[in-house]
Amino acid sequence: MNTTLEMTSSQRRFGPLRLARESLTWRSAAYLLLHFPLGVTYFVGLVTLLSVSAGTVVIWVGVLGLALAMILWRLAARFERRLMKAAFGFEITDPYRPLPAGGNLFKKWRAMAVDPATWKDLLYLFLVFPLGTAEFALSVGLWSASAALVAMPLTINWQDAGFMYITLGGHQIWFDNTIATLPAIPLGIALGFVTLYVVRGVGYAHGSLARYLLGPNENQKLRARTAQLQASRARGVDAAEAERRRIERDLHDGAQQQLLAVAMDLGRARAKLETDPAGAEELIQQAHAGAKEAIAELRNLARGIYPAILTDRGLDAAISAVAARTQVPVSVEVDLPTRPPAAVESIAYFIVSEALTNVSKYARATRASVRVTRDQNWIVVEVSDNGVGGAAAEAGGGLAGLADRAAGIDGILTVNSPAGGPTVIRADLPAVW
Repeated sequence: MNTTLEMTSSQRRFGPLRLARESLTWRSAAYLLLHFPLGVTYFVGLVTLLSVSAGTVVIWVGVLGLALAMILWRLAARFERRLMKAAFGFEITDPYRPLPAGGNLFKKWRAMAVDPATWKDLLYLFLVFPLGTAEFALSVGLWSASAALVAMPLTINWQDAGFMYITLGGHQIWFDNTIATLPAIPLGIALGFVTLYVVRGVGYAHGSLARYLLGPNENQKLRARTAQLQASRARGVDAAEAERRRIERDLHDGAQQQLLAVAMDLGRARAKLETDPAGAEELIQQAHAGAKEAIAELRNLARGIYPAILTDRGLDAAISAVAARTQVPVSVEVDLPTRPPAAVESIAYFIVSEALTNVSKYARATRASVRVTRDQNWIVVEVSDNGVGGAAAEAGGGLAGLADRAAGIDGILTVNSPAGGPTVIRADLPAVW
């Protein structure tokens, strides 16, 4: 699941102290301060290269210069997309049209030249210079003013004349001793917190512009979304078909064979009922035991399709029941304000069930945990253990089947299991389906 630029409701409720603890705030501040020289580099380099190329285009050298400039500014735009990820925590995918196959450089250059994304890249790189200048000036001014106010009780003692003043609204406010400047400290701290909000706001605005100019347009997004839905539907169909075959196999190999044995025992008992009542009674007892085994087999099979406890009592109770049957201690935390749709609830349950089964069989863990929470429009399911790690969603495996189940409702399953552990299996499932 890619991180989007939209501010979450928790981010909108950030108080100043929590905002100050967020790494995103300081990454945004660093970006606004350090991006200015990069903008100058872009502007000077592009103006120089394009001017020289345009001036020499009549002797064909300029054509090569323009082709080189186009390649360079597309590389710079790619770098800016990666910078957006590092600074603001969201990802912008490359919006470029596919280049022609083969080694014909002229066709590839022409394809780049007619791609609108190429020229949007150029526009963004030119805008970085004035925007970076304004962002740099605003950031330096606010941070400097905040630092100056906080440090005023110290700096007044360094003045040769023994006094200093600040100008507010065209009026000069004079200070002639350290005590008089003490109110400047809380004022500087307050201005620092205001600066944090300004930094986040300016960073959000800059990121929005970058996403508009450097990211895919609506048609490209729709095509990518359509391809994703087609792939999700295909994986969902495959998962349903695999589940159907599993049920058929379990019925054939389990309950069906046991019921057939029951029928044969009853037939033999009926044949012996008059000639060998004791033998008939023994066969009836054997058939009775076989019938109870078949019922248990069918009950387990039904639980594998959709457990009754999930329908009756919800995800918390169903997961707790699975955790109680697991061979290692499992802590369970389910924090959902409302019950999710049945399809989402079912897939979340089976992800937890399969993950805990793997913990018991392969992980050699001493403890595990299950956490189910709601994050805006997503149900987040996390199963972790302190085992040996090495789990992977390989084709044909149980985790790959869970990934296919999640993809069937446009969800995403990720497995983080380095050698030596720990293992974290996370599923992001849509809360509305």
